[in-house]
Formats: sequence, structure tokens, C-alpha cells
Amino acid sequence: MLTKDILDILPNTIKKEIQSCNKLDKVQEFRVKANKPLFLICDNKELRFNYICTLEDIKIILQRMSNYSIYAFEDEIKQGYITIQGGHRVGLCGSCVLDKSSIKTIKNIASINIRVAREVVGCGGKILPYIINDNRIHNTIIISPPKCGKTTILRDLVRLISDGVPNLNLLGKSVSVIDERSEIGACFRGMPQMNIGVRTDILDGCPKSEGIVMAIRSMAPEVIVCDEIGTYKDMESIILALNSGVSLITTIHGFDTEDLYRRPVFKEVLENKVFSRAIVLSNRRGIGTIEYIYDFTKGEKVRREVCD
Repeated sequence: MLTKDILDILPNTIKKEIQSCNKLDKVQEFRVKANKPLFLICDNKELRFNYICTLEDIKIILQRMSNYSIYAFEDEIKQGYITIQGGHRVGLCGSCVLDKSSIKTIKNIASINIRVAREVVGCGGKILPYIINDNRIHNTIIISPPKCGKTTILRDLVRLISDGVPNLNLLGKSVSVIDERSEIGACFRGMPQMNIGVRTDILDGCPKSEGIVMAIRSMAPEVIVCDEIGTYKDMESIILALNSGVSLITTIHGFDTEDLYRRPVFKEVLENKVFSRAIVLSNRRGIGTIEYIYDFTKGEKVRREVCD
């Protein structure tokens, strides 16, 4: 079933409407738009309801999720979302108010997307043996199209590496997570709502290029983890981290390793074999399908049958 954290912010009109849904345990998103039908995304499939959402519904959601003080969340609102207790993300669309070239806030909110935060404990276990060697973590990149489970798997890898896995002779390591989009730890008031391990520190809402440098200087991590790299500044920070002797695990949007080679921004890190492993995901057989594991040092796929 849905958590109390989400049910508490929904207006009674919507709660009454979804009572008849027998897939609430698989809900991934609530899409609420003024004067439009209510939509739920369940198990990657769209459910359309006859109920027409109203501006009053949206007002109630905004009031409840902000404890009736929406202006206290302006820093989050200008990023387009608010994270509520439980780590669930509420995306917002409306009229953007600009301050010079930057977004100051969003007003006249008429569209909301509630994304249900879920963790799948253990989903990183089948990958972990292929990214460790003699108690050291290989520099690893997870390649995946949207909605294929890359952040969920990344989160579980953080937990495993932080806590340690005795049967793999992996000692728990100090991990710094640079969570620019608040998706890995799903922090609420600075506290991660997801299980990311006992030795993990998290910089929530921090740009990757700055957070990587901050973590190296202040937290002495053995492993740095971040999500969705893709800029030249990201690449510079990654190279700095690796030159400092820190292992790195990150993700990018893409389809396969060939996708990386076609992108100029990754040229230097690939030519210098910065990454040792690539995990390629798809949703071919459901979210989190592992297509193959690639060894950059050998230029070959690692035992593809492990993914079947």
C-alpha cells in the first residue's frame, strides 16, 4: 500500500477516487493537473480515472506537503520539486518567476507529479562481485535509459559498499554521496529517507562538480557516488577525484557503451580508461534488466550470462 506520508497530503476527493484501484502497492506516480483527468502510473502502465482534478485539489496538496507554509520551501520550489517525508518527490509546474536569467520561484502551480520513492534492498547484489577487486571498488559507470532502475541499483550499491559484505570479503567503506537531485538518499530536512549504509555521508542538492571537491577536502571518502554525469565540469571533477585515489561510481543516460564513445564530453575519460567497469541496463525484461557488464581495461563484455 501507499505510505502514510503520501496519503496524508492527498485531498479527500482523490483518496476516495483511488480506493477502487487494486494496484496501489505498485503506484509509481500521481499526475494531478488542474481541469484534467487524474492519472496514476502503476508498474510502468498508465491508469486514467474519470475524476477531473481541480485547482482546489492542487492547493490542498501544496498546503499539506508544506505544512501550510509553502514560502518556506522557495529554495526547493525554484528547482521544480519539493521532497516530502519518506523521500517522495513532488514535481511542480506553473508560471516561472525570473530574477535576471535565473528562476526565483514558481507561482500559479497548476500541475503536480508525485513520484513514490521506493528502495529495492538487494538489487545491487548481483552486480557487486563484478565491481570489486581485492577489497577495492572499480571505477564504475551505470548506463541506462530513463526509468530502467539505475538510481535504485546505485542506491543499493551504496548501501552494500558502506555496510560491507563479509561473504565477498568486502570491508565497509566511507562513502560520500553527491546527491544533486535528491534522488539517491531522498533527503528530507537533510536526513536520507532511504537506507544508504552506516558509513555514508551525503551532500544533498549539491552540484556534482562542487560536491566532489568538497567531499574530497572535508570527508576523506574512499568512494564517491553521484548520479547522471554529463558536463565537462563533471568530467574535470571526476578526474580530480580519481587523481586523489578515490574510487567512483556514477550513472549516465544512454543505451550502451557505444553511446559513450559517440559523446565528445566522455572522450578524455574513455581514452584514459578512467572507468574500469560499465553496467548497461534496460527494461527489456522489466525495470533493472542488466544487459551486460563491460570491462573497459580489456575492451570486452564480462560474462553476459550473469545477466540472464
